[in-house]
Amino acid sequence: MPHGPSKVLAWLVGVVLSVVIAGWAGVPSAIADQSDFSDFSMNGPHVGTPVGAGDLVAAPPPAIAHPSRPSTAGVAGKPVAPVVLRLAESPRESDPADRIDMTLRKGQEEIEEYDPWEPYNEKMFSFNHDVFDRFALKPVATAWDTIVPDAVQRSLGNVFENLSMPRRVVNNLLQLKFKGAGYEVIRFLLNSTIGIGGIFDIAKAAEVPNSDEDTGQTLGVYGVGPGPYLILPFLPPLTVRDGIGLAADMAMDPLSYVIPFAATAGKTAGKTVNDRSQNLELFESVEENVIDLYSGVRNAYLQRRQKAVQE
Repeated sequence: MPHGPSKVLAWLVGVVLSVVIAGWAGVPSAIADQSDFSDFSMNGPHVGTPVGAGDLVAAPPPAIAHPSRPSTAGVAGKPVAPVVLRLAESPRESDPADRIDMTLRKGQEEIEEYDPWEPYNEKMFSFNHDVFDRFALKPVATAWDTIVPDAVQRSLGNVFENLSMPRRVVNNLLQLKFKGAGYEVIRFLLNSTIGIGGIFDIAKAAEVPNSDEDTGQTLGVYGVGPGPYLILPFLPPLTVRDGIGLAADMAMDPLSYVIPFAATAGKTAGKTVNDRSQNLELFESVEENVIDLYSGVRNAYLQRRQKAVQE
């Protein structure tokens, strides 16, 4: 009879193999869909892709839509949800004026900002932002940004992203997005081999799309509501659904089964500091230009998560 650690390792290997094999079910269609994949280019993805029929066009969150002109639009300080337009499938379907009016009425998306724990959340948000980030995370991230070259920071980010492949593949499969699962397997193989363990994002250079699916999105796809908005110590904004999803995503991290808890915590801390160091200017710009930071962050987060579920 094998010992306990051997059983865990065998189970882990079985899960990883099952994930990879399942992901390969979407590889043929993923490759077929990626028409220019064989034309390997190291110049990175093309930019300036025109918006096509049926694409979604959304206004940015009112709280941060114009950094130079902060907005307080809304009732009682509550940001107004953006208008989302879906371009008509055919320019000849109906009169343009009627089509625009129809899309305005059908495309209005109301973001329900369900925040029954707002007094607690505001206090915890203040702690995370005014204490933890100001006196701990930001100084460490600033020092890290000063010492570590940008290229090294990006490479570390690529490694962390590559290691989270099982979470993305599993959730693509659960959402029946087989092409997405196939793309993730291709990305993992390219980045783990040619990209030297994910240090270089070769898949991006090869224009292989990424598909960042998580368990919170999967629960939303199957009809689970977001639940109350929630702020926890040292963590980014959540809803109750996304908090449950985060726990499930952490359980899908292969390294958590083979390295000590302290090493796992260190990896998480390293990823957090590295991510923060890559967004110092963005965070500062938002802090300087958003009047009600708590409401602005809440609105932007809920919009982003709703869009991720709908896609």
